[in-house]
Amino acid sequence: MNTLSLDNNIVGNTSNSQSNNSGIHPLKFILWLLIVSSIMLFSAFTSAYIVRKGEGNWRIVDLPIELWYSTVVIVISSVTVQLSLYFSKKNDLSKARIYYLLSFGLGLLFLYTQYKSFGTLVDSKFFFSYDNPASSFVYILIGVHAFHLLFGLVFLIIVLFTVFQKNNSINLLRFELCTTYWHFLDAVWVYLFFFLIIYHK
Repeated sequence: MNTLSLDNNIVGNTSNSQSNNSGIHPLKFILWLLIVSSIMLFSAFTSAYIVRKGEGNWRIVDLPIELWYSTVVIVISSVTVQLSLYFSKKNDLSKARIYYLLSFGLGLLFLYTQYKSFGTLVDSKFFFSYDNPASSFVYILIGVHAFHLLFGLVFLIIVLFTVFQKNNSINLLRFELCTTYWHFLDAVWVYLFFFLIIYHK
């Protein structure tokens, strides 16, 4: 079992040793601002979906089977990234690295299944067009979430360098922020997925 040594700089310390006068680390505060703003964005999109559907001219979109695969993949990735953080806190760097790589791979697989879902929509003659706002909304919801997930993957890559440092040190705060954001992406997708199941009919 490898031993972890946590960075002692302002970015790497844990939340217990890093807090401003308000009791929350500035980076955590920024992350939660980002999360809240994203929640408002997705709420606006889903609200617009419901309103537009009520106006008519709405052709039912058959949801691609790939969206089910995407949901399973991202839920599993949320578990693996949490396990990676857990083992990092337990000073088990080898297991932390394994689960972290699994999380990153599952994130890439999620994007791939989303890409395939676009192909299935096109094959089913559902396009991003004014003629059928239902399909346009599906493209928007999937696309906007995928855009957010790209940032999540970039975040994972940044933390990846700290997880695989040769000096066996890890930036725990950065790891915690990344894990929180990934769980948020998971929760948003599950919400969007079941929203589409309920309201696409």
